[in-house]
Amino acid sequence: MLKKKKYEDMRSCWEFGEAEECRRGLMLGMGYTEEEIHRPLIGIVNSWNEYNPGHVHLDKLAQRVKQGVREAGGLPLEVMTTGICDGMVLKDPKYIEVPSRNSIADQVEISVEGNFFDAMVMLCTCDSIVPGYLMAAARLDIPTIIVTGGYMPLGINRGKEVLHIHAQDKVGTAQKGLMDMDEYNDLIAHSWGICGGCTSMTTANSMCMIAEALGMTLPNNSSMCAAGSAIYKCAYEAGLQIMNLLDEGITARQIMSVEAIKNAIKLDMAVAASSNLILHIPAIAHECGYTDIPWWKYFDEASNDIPLLSHLAPSGMYNVKDFDMAGGMTAMLKNLLPKLDGNVMTVTGKTLAENVKDARVWNDDVIRSLDNPVMTEPGIGVLYGSLAPEGAIIKIAAVPQNLMTGYKGKARVFDNLDDALTALRTGKINEGDACVIRYLGLKARFGTTAFTFQEELKGHPGLFTSCAVITDGRFSGGSSGLSVGYVSPEAALGGPLGIVEEGDMIEIDVLGRRIDLCISEEEKAARLAKFHFEFPANNYPRFLNLFVKNVGSMAAGGIWEV
Repeated sequence: MLKKKKYEDMRSCWEFGEAEECRRGLMLGMGYTEEEIHRPLIGIVNSWNEYNPGHVHLDKLAQRVKQGVREAGGLPLEVMTTGICDGMVLKDPKYIEVPSRNSIADQVEISVEGNFFDAMVMLCTCDSIVPGYLMAAARLDIPTIIVTGGYMPLGINRGKEVLHIHAQDKVGTAQKGLMDMDEYNDLIAHSWGICGGCTSMTTANSMCMIAEALGMTLPNNSSMCAAGSAIYKCAYEAGLQIMNLLDEGITARQIMSVEAIKNAIKLDMAVAASSNLILHIPAIAHECGYTDIPWWKYFDEASNDIPLLSHLAPSGMYNVKDFDMAGGMTAMLKNLLPKLDGNVMTVTGKTLAENVKDARVWNDDVIRSLDNPVMTEPGIGVLYGSLAPEGAIIKIAAVPQNLMTGYKGKARVFDNLDDALTALRTGKINEGDACVIRYLGLKARFGTTAFTFQEELKGHPGLFTSCAVITDGRFSGGSSGLSVGYVSPEAALGGPLGIVEEGDMIEIDVLGRRIDLCISEEEKAARLAKFHFEFPANNYPRFLNLFVKNVGSMAAGGIWEV
């Protein structure tokens, strides 16, 4: 821990350095007092902005954090980072939500490391910001607490509470003219609340829960309402507690141990969290220095061990508000504790087991016990086979039962999302087709998604319950159906997905964890020998070109290759 020298001590020793005196003068010039500038400097790292509903209220939470820091004897200094909302950006062709994650980690490094802050409290809610902050916390390894911004209040439409995911499900239906447009427009206008992470197990809430399972948030932070009083109390308490961590010398890597990361993966399975965690958790682990562990393999192992304990939307009937009312994350972790390492340290200064020992479950259908799970099939599975030698990801809890095993379909191959959507909208996708949408991975298209195609497919029940969607891109956390993403190596890296041809047969066995391209090894070798991909650098601005040049494989988390 850094100990601040008092000004009087410095004067008596005549140890004035030019840079240190310059900083002292600048801070005095900004209106800070001598007493304040010799307190521990606590970075309040905020991703607040006016365009991201998950972050639009973080300025108010930051005030509560700063109040706590000041009362505990620190000097809070707020710095800002990028905070892009996955639901607000254009998905194609210049999709920068995922690349922003790596940039955010760099921004934190520059602001916090460059300013020699002693500790930090980080405020974030949504998709790539939470993992970006956790990556930065691991990289800098100073005392750190994450404050997540809470879940969005439910919308109210025509006298009923409504969940946003149900409005999204109606897009395809409305486009086909099968829904009254006044009803549809009312649903779109009233299904989202004023602030917070969208109220389902999409990437935002999934990552907030992972942050808590890692031990990096105060208890139940990940299941608090963004508009409730509890989250403001939590923010204040985080400001107080960061000073205790600083005094005790407890840093981020001491909390984010290998055991804590494995706990987070198990929690992922228990709540059927977003499939995007398969990218983010290995990235956090890598920043912690755990580079020799095959994390995708551990996901697969955990998927066979951890049952589904809470069936939350988009695949289940409950939402995050229901989860909160049922007892929240501490109740879930207490029920899951026999499968976890309860001795891991957390930002409370106590162990995980100590944090959850008094938790109560108020609705045992929303938060199940290990002996009464929703299902024993896990939320996320890893498929391997000739089409995905390094693995591919599927959200098992969202797969229709009739497609869990024995699927075999004829490949329909699309090299971009627009062509796939055109085929779907013009009736050129047939029941049972294996829809390959490639060149969406990190190297080819920055990890964009096939979510639009998948959502429109829902509007065609016969296709949704018979077709597969196979892509090297991500899916939104709201993925469902027989949807296989993150196929690795991605097509742009010369993976087998890049050599699939129209009419090839593809087999998928979800229960057997297999995905195979049904061609001979000789044919596969011949096609690979002719394969070539070149990134269209002239079509994209500098940052995205920089990302493509430096990003690593999805199986390793898609971090910078250095």
